[in-house]
Amino acid sequence: MAAVFRTILLLLTVSESFIGIFGIGVGINYGRIANNLPTPSHVSVLLRSLNISRVKVYDADPAVLGAFAGTDVEFIVAVGNDLLQKMRDPQQAQSWVQQNVQPYISQTKITCITVGNEVLGGGDNQLATYLLPAMKTVYGALVDLGLSKQVYVDSPFFINAYPYFAYKSDPNNVQLEYVLFEPNNGAVDPNTNLKYDNMLYAQIDAVYSAIKALGHSDVEVKISETGWPSKGDEDDPGATVQNAGIYNRNLMQRMQQGQSTPARPSQPIDIYLFALFNENQSPVRLRKGTLDCIIRWYSRL
Repeated sequence: MAAVFRTILLLLTVSESFIGIFGIGVGINYGRIANNLPTPSHVSVLLRSLNISRVKVYDADPAVLGAFAGTDVEFIVAVGNDLLQKMRDPQQAQSWVQQNVQPYISQTKITCITVGNEVLGGGDNQLATYLLPAMKTVYGALVDLGLSKQVYVDSPFFINAYPYFAYKSDPNNVQLEYVLFEPNNGAVDPNTNLKYDNMLYAQIDAVYSAIKALGHSDVEVKISETGWPSKGDEDDPGATVQNAGIYNRNLMQRMQQGQSTPARPSQPIDIYLFALFNENQSPVRLRKGTLDCIIRWYSRL
């Protein structure tokens, strides 16, 4: 717990220029697979002191939603993968919304519900078949309960975009500066002749291109997770606190400038950084690019 409070002190001493970047298309992921985190009420005070007004969680925990009641913090809550099968039943979906959204929405700003996490491409083909039916029933429940004007009911395409993993897979040919938003020679897309000076923007436009190829041009892409690992094993090149700080600092500066991708120059980029805390009980080994290490690095500049 002492380490947690040291983290909070680091967060509270961050410069105002850094804090001001949150809220202009930048939010934070608040995962809680850990046994050493501050209580939701302490986190509520912490995030509001940092002017962080957009938070994404991986469930709809009443303790978290209650802790942010009466604040201006906007929440994305989630239907977990373990619930997708039964959520195909409209009655189950309505019951979930009634229990997890309806009691809190008058006091806590629940603006969006995600259904599932990393279902597509996760290797569980059976789980993937539950996704679309569950999305439809949750949408129907919001409409039936009169909540569709308060909760975002359009369907943006959320992606978890981690340029780090492209770098890790081929560090000899993927330039570190290109994935860290540092000065580099860039890369030209041979299909569009658009030039990219960083991999994240190229990844976003690749998703837009794939969606367009399927005949859709009106689907908005949002970044539900992005970040850089602050620690890894010997076979995890570049996973350092310094690089995590560089990645997030440069990304947030670009968001402050209002940048867009080359293929979508008029479409603002909407991202959620991963993550607020290191989760010491998470089964995911590498994703440890937390806000505390970002702050620690940024405060040195």
